[in-house]
Amino acid sequence: MRKRILFFTFLIIAQSFFAQENPVAYKSGEWLRFDMSYSGFLKAGTAVLQLKEKNLNNKKVLHAVGTGKTTGVISWFFKVEDRYESYFGIDKVQPYLFKRKIDEGGHKKNRHITFNHQKNTAYVQDFRKQKDTLISVKSPQDMISTFYFLRSQNTKNMKKGEEIKLDMFFDNKSYPFKLRFLGNETVKTKFGKVKTQKFRPLVQAGRVFKEKESVTIWISADDNKIPIKMRASLAVGSLRADLDAYKGLANPFEIVVD
Repeated sequence: MRKRILFFTFLIIAQSFFAQENPVAYKSGEWLRFDMSYSGFLKAGTAVLQLKEKNLNNKKVLHAVGTGKTTGVISWFFKVEDRYESYFGIDKVQPYLFKRKIDEGGHKKNRHITFNHQKNTAYVQDFRKQKDTLISVKSPQDMISTFYFLRSQNTKNMKKGEEIKLDMFFDNKSYPFKLRFLGNETVKTKFGKVKTQKFRPLVQAGRVFKEKESVTIWISADDNKIPIKMRASLAVGSLRADLDAYKGLANPFEIVVD
């Protein structure tokens, strides 16, 4: 009996230990706002990403909403109003419904994608073209759930050059996607210095992975793994996004103390 008690005590301690080693990176109520700028000085717009628990078809899920719009001078000649929504599992990042409604300089799309993971299908509803399509797909992530899936991964011991791989469903096709670790870097922010992990997303075009527009992302090296800075090199200049405000983080936001 004593051995059995010791055994169960050990299990409880072990479970507690591993729970502390792998904390949840996000929770319902998280809210992030980013300032967009051209070449780091010309304000281009704002983007907001928020997360809430919802019910979808009598199932509790997480509902992520990402919105973005241009502001100031940029909006005079290139107006952007985008809205992305993803409904995905709480315990397992598995998307059930993805909504995309965008207007980018007159280029408009309005689509809903319903994923059936039992039948390995994606039902795409294109409301602008009045066209519905059923597509075979296996273990996909949508454009928004990909962000949370990557945050759920253990990246602390990654070595430079290592990659996280997945399939991302975009519009009406699944694309191989990789996130390559570039190394650690401490960056200056409006909140102070923050330790980050630096990544580069790679999307396969044809049979080759291309570093399209050389996008680089700096993710906080704490347990939240939130984007601190993003940069896309363009033909002329660059587009930047910097974390401007946050609320409802699952873990303390760690600032480097000099």
